[in-house]
Amino acid sequence: MLVFVRLLLMLMSQALGKVPLYNCMPSDSLSILHKYYHLGDLIIGGIISQIYIPSEAITFTSYPHQEEVEELIDYFKKRYTYLAAIDLLSTPNKLVPNYKCDIQNTPMAVIGGPLFDTDLHMATILSNYKVPQLTYGSPSSFNNNSQSVFFQWMFPNRNHHYMGIIKLLLHFNWTWIGVIYLHSHTAEEFVHSTLPVFSQKGICFDFIERFPQMAFSNNFAEMIEKGSQLYDKAMRSTANVLIVHGEIQSMMILRMLLHFSKTENRPVKEKIWIMTAEMEFTSLFFQRDWDLDFIHGALSFAIHSEKLLGFQEFIQRRNPQVEKEDGFIKDFWKDAFMCCFHDSKEDMKICTGEEKLESLPGSVFETSMTGHSYCVYNAVYAVAHAVHAMLSPKFRQRVVDGGTRKLIQPPWQLHHFLRSISFNNTAGEEISFNPNGELVAGFDIINWVTFSNQSFLRVNVGRIDPKAPPDKVLTIRQDAIVWPSGFNQALPLSMCNSVCHSGYNRIKKEGKPFCCYECFRCPEGKISNDEDMNDCFPCPEDHYPNNDHNLCIPKVINFLSYEETLGASLATSALSLSLLSVWVLGIFVKYQETPIVKANNRHLTYILLISLLLSFLSTLLFIGQPEKIMCLLQQTAFSMIFSLAVSCVLAKTTTVVLAFMATRPGSNIRNWVRKQLTNGIVLSCFLIEAIVCTVWLATSPPFPDFDMHSITAEIVLQCNAGSVAMFYCALGFLGFLALVSFTVAFLARKLPDSFNEAKFITFSMLVFCSVWLCFVPTYLSTKGKYMVAVEVFSILSSSAGLLGCIFSPKLYIIILKPELNNKEQLLRRKKEE
Repeated sequence: MLVFVRLLLMLMSQALGKVPLYNCMPSDSLSILHKYYHLGDLIIGGIISQIYIPSEAITFTSYPHQEEVEELIDYFKKRYTYLAAIDLLSTPNKLVPNYKCDIQNTPMAVIGGPLFDTDLHMATILSNYKVPQLTYGSPSSFNNNSQSVFFQWMFPNRNHHYMGIIKLLLHFNWTWIGVIYLHSHTAEEFVHSTLPVFSQKGICFDFIERFPQMAFSNNFAEMIEKGSQLYDKAMRSTANVLIVHGEIQSMMILRMLLHFSKTENRPVKEKIWIMTAEMEFTSLFFQRDWDLDFIHGALSFAIHSEKLLGFQEFIQRRNPQVEKEDGFIKDFWKDAFMCCFHDSKEDMKICTGEEKLESLPGSVFETSMTGHSYCVYNAVYAVAHAVHAMLSPKFRQRVVDGGTRKLIQPPWQLHHFLRSISFNNTAGEEISFNPNGELVAGFDIINWVTFSNQSFLRVNVGRIDPKAPPDKVLTIRQDAIVWPSGFNQALPLSMCNSVCHSGYNRIKKEGKPFCCYECFRCPEGKISNDEDMNDCFPCPEDHYPNNDHNLCIPKVINFLSYEETLGASLATSALSLSLLSVWVLGIFVKYQETPIVKANNRHLTYILLISLLLSFLSTLLFIGQPEKIMCLLQQTAFSMIFSLAVSCVLAKTTTVVLAFMATRPGSNIRNWVRKQLTNGIVLSCFLIEAIVCTVWLATSPPFPDFDMHSITAEIVLQCNAGSVAMFYCALGFLGFLALVSFTVAFLARKLPDSFNEAKFITFSMLVFCSVWLCFVPTYLSTKGKYMVAVEVFSILSSSAGLLGCIFSPKLYIIILKPELNNKEQLLRRKKEE
């Protein structure tokens, strides 16, 4: 096919050529049936998709040359493209290669497209003559770089296109998709070079399939069978979003496959079709009555276009009765209005030429300017501006020809100006090219809305703007999108599995694509606060997870305080026992001259009572908000006071044993039963504990600390022991003293003495040791303020055990049986024993 146009009339052939035309090729030779020629001072050539040529099955009953060229649908086979290119460079109506008698009619540039094959074959011929070529097909790489030098792409960089698709998918969280592509060079590049980028962005594929190749007519049944298999696979897919990568004819192929599958009562499942910008709505003549519902709610990309004033009026003026030089319009008119002209032998209604284009359904002919039409329009204007720049006084060359002065320049010089051109078209949009010759523009996102009367709307719902900041590249009006009816106008989901909600994390399924996963609850101590998170993460130290593991809650600072029941109970117990100790001490002081008080060293008794009093009071250091002084005194004061108390018990027990041994005839032990021995025991034990505590305070003293981890929901404010080793050294020495005291008292428990305290000391130390043996595992198994409460309780109970077991028998005699508290009564009891 060949087109000659005046500079500003190029648009017409594209606008009126959207409907496929059918005709038969002559049997004797290849020829181009449809041409449009209009003489002008400057000529632009065009090689553009207009005609589909069907054929019968190859039977080999006639000369085979005819069948070879008559394929079912012939899209710019190289023989036709070569023919058109050579015809452009030849004298009109005289196809003689490399011969042109009128140089003035040589095209300044050639517009081609939209298929890459057209561009490739066109370049094979025209690049040899250095003719500038503009194509509105998708940019692709040439095998011969010298050919691409003469190309301008009226199509933006494909990477912007594909990144726009990725951004759209990620915007709607569509990570599980299917891909169907046409057997073409650009589609193969898309599959092998671009789809891996989709995977890198977190998008994976349920299937990647190719449209069955539409070849010879006797392969039609095989094509339909393969198409049915592809349809079944698409319908069975759990992916609700399917990307169709194709070219201008892909829409009618897709429509054919869906229609035939529907007529065979195959299951229909609504999908979101996403179509690339190379595709256009093209309908075969027998498809005009087919339903359009398959594209209802679909999304497609289109080269950004603007509305042009006067375009509708221009289209409505097209008429086959007027446009005599247009070799396309009659065939278009016949197919669009299903009529024939007087010279036709077909049994159809007569075309009057007065039919209205605007009455045609959109599936047959769109009167609005599409993205492809807009590209052709801008291509014509780009050539015009480039010619204007080339013919400026700086580059002008005047040649006298036959007495008239015409402006003539070789076409190859135009290429430099095309590459650097920048202008505003009549719609006010800036048109320019990048250094690779690609149009600097974005893409519109179109939502297709169909109606029962075979009409449809293209609703612009968004845009891809490569020049915008990264976070503004995609703009989308989601509320304006009409989804397929099966989704009830709710945002469709297209994921391999359901969303993992907050509180869960994703675990990949073995043997499945990477975006197929299972959801597992976050482990203890971790949360996920968003959907589909790969990993849960811990909360900050001062926060803890809620029960749903999707939120971090601030921890409450806590300590054993006087305001709470536990703290108040322990404080009350400590004060009560302290008062009891004071009362016992007062009783013993009051009756200090009685025999029962004098027995077993009353001074040790006073020291023991005072140490028990201090032990009870020392527990108050453990209650309340820990501060530096409190932390320094807590363990050290308790250790030293308890060592004093236990050493007094040990001294009293030792006194009993030595006193009994001193009563034996000839014993020299009487000299040891003196105050110096008892004082020495008390003082030495106290000093040892004091030295341990001093070293502790000097090396690693206790300090206030926040325990973030012991209790999930609390920050426990407590005293850190500083050195754990020194803490256990101090407690260990107390345990050693208690064990020695218990052992000595146990051995002396049956000594015959009316004032013998050994039995009571034995029992008191048994209670004391039992309490502290239980303390260790209980202390280690509790957390937070309860550890402090366990220690306080242990101090109170062990001290109370000493107080009760040692002094209650004596108090019983002093208060309730005073008649027994005399020397004679005691001696009588001794004799009776």
